[in-house]
Amino acid sequence: MIIEYTSKEKDLLARIMRAEALAEGDLGMLMVGNVVVNRALVNCYTFKNVNSIYDVIYQPNQFVGTNSSLFEATPTALEKQLADRILKGEYYYPATHALWFYAPGTNQSCTSTWYSQPLAGRYKNHCFYRPNSGECDEIY
Repeated sequence: MIIEYTSKEKDLLARIMRAEALAEGDLGMLMVGNVVVNRALVNCYTFKNVNSIYDVIYQPNQFVGTNSSLFEATPTALEKQLADRILKGEYYYPATHALWFYAPGTNQSCTSTWYSQPLAGRYKNHCFYRPNSGECDEIY
């Protein structure tokens, strides 16, 4: 376990992974989970006082998925298993050190930076961004 969490937070993680990346498949959902956990681990940028899965998911203006019916529904057994894998410390490139992601739209390229942070890579429709070198050491 890389972060403390409650069973409610595991369900929240599974729900946000589904709401943000269901169309990206299991791997896409796992990468969203990486970003959530990374934000809870770091003490940098706008994530300085965000220390739990709950705090990360409900931090204002961060995850559009919280407004989705996919987020409201109870997570499936598979989605809970995916959340378990993330909470046990599995990481997937390009989300390994990422704190941000977004979907630029069909046939659109990723921007080279997002919130002044460099592009770590793309998986399907999501672009992932990592902190600048020397910042947010907790995830390196």
